This record gives sequence, C-alpha cells and structure tokens, in this order.
Amino acid sequence: MVGVVLEADVAVAAEALGRLTSDELAQIMYEVGALIEDQTKLRIDEEKTGPDGRTWAAWSDAYAQTRGPAHSLLVGEGNLLGSIQNISSGLNAIVGAHRVYAAPHQFGSADGRTPARPYLGLSIDNRSAIEDLVTGRLEDLLQ
Repeated sequence: MVGVVLEADVAVAAEALGRLTSDELAQIMYEVGALIEDQTKLRIDEEKTGPDGRTWAAWSDAYAQTRGPAHSLLVGEGNLLGSIQNISSGLNAIVGAHRVYAAPHQFGSADGRTPARPYLGLSIDNRSAIEDLVTGRLEDLLQ
C-alpha cells in the first residue's frame, strides 16, 4: 500500500494533561485520519495539485484522446479514489491507497511514461486543518 502516516507522540502530552485516556487519544487520531482521507480525495477529485501546491502534469495528447468527458487526472472509473482509506489505529493516523497503480501515480513510473502526480501528503492548509481539529477535540475533552 502507498500511504501517508502521521505519528504523534501524544502519550507524553496525555501524561501531562492527565485526564485523557488512550481510547480518547486513539479516537482523535482516527478523526485525524478521516480528515486526511477527505483531504486526499478532494485533492484527487477536484484540486489536481500535489500537497506542495504544484499542479499535476497534464495527460499526453495521445492519452487524452482515449479519455472521455467524465475522466480527469487520476479519475477514470473512480477506483483509485475509492481505494483511499483511513486505517488509523492507536496513536497513528494512516491513510493510503491499495491499488497496484497507486505508487506509480504518486511517485511516477520507473519507465518514465507516467509522471508523478502526488496525491498523498499534507499541504500547509491540510496541516492547519489537522491542528484545528486536534486543538478543538482536546479542548472538548479537557473541559
């Protein structure tokens, strides 16, 4: 599987905060994973840019001739989009895609025919949204 893993050393914070259980922390990380999943799907379905903000390479003219009006970069039948999943557990937020072609789309193919179109990863806005989510959840739990 190709994916992005967000690990947080929240155990130290939990000791300091004292009142958070490991289940509460795991729930926060699951919610972070769900947010990353949504952000990744939005990137594929609508934004068409990598986490670094760079627009993905266009199709070659020859390949574009084989695409229909419902197709767009990284979206043909929706299989890659549908394979993006949150498999977070414990203190790890894990999001990835299990399709065999997920890695060539993320990194580019070894033969150079498919350019990298990175869809996994965190943009500055993604990180900000995650920070807002975690801050809000911690405030809720510690009231």
